[in-house]
Amino acid sequence: MANADKFSDLDSFDRELIKVLRADARATAAELGEKVGLSPSAAHRRVKILEQRGIITGYRAVIAENIQGKQGTVFVHVTLQDQRRETFEKFEKVALTCAPIEECHLMSGEADYLLKIVLRDSLSYEDVHRDVLSTMPGVSKLVSQFSIRTVKML
Repeated sequence: MANADKFSDLDSFDRELIKVLRADARATAAELGEKVGLSPSAAHRRVKILEQRGIITGYRAVIAENIQGKQGTVFVHVTLQDQRRETFEKFEKVALTCAPIEECHLMSGEADYLLKIVLRDSLSYEDVHRDVLSTMPGVSKLVSQFSIRTVKML
């Protein structure tokens, strides 16, 4: 089933349930039902169907940054040497194994990838840049931007 097909038949209740769960993944069936205008059992049943269909793929806990030992977040635009499939695959294989890379997005536009690097404890960005990013296969250019403050996080 294509993604467009997966989402095309969502009704207003499903969309509202998703909206409520994005704000509070721990909402009970009773809370969900009350917020979207369904009985608790109907809300629970719909959430289970959304999970089975792969529309809801998981839940997560958002941990306070100071508890995690987080020192900062850096977004890095990565431009590769060429646009060959092999170059992309080699880069992605290494990115998947690199602990400081919290997110890796293939992008359109000027850069090929956008990386979210989370610096924890004694890890410095200089270390990550020198020992990890600059040694990744196919990297031609790195442009780093340091996050000042997170305003919103899902």
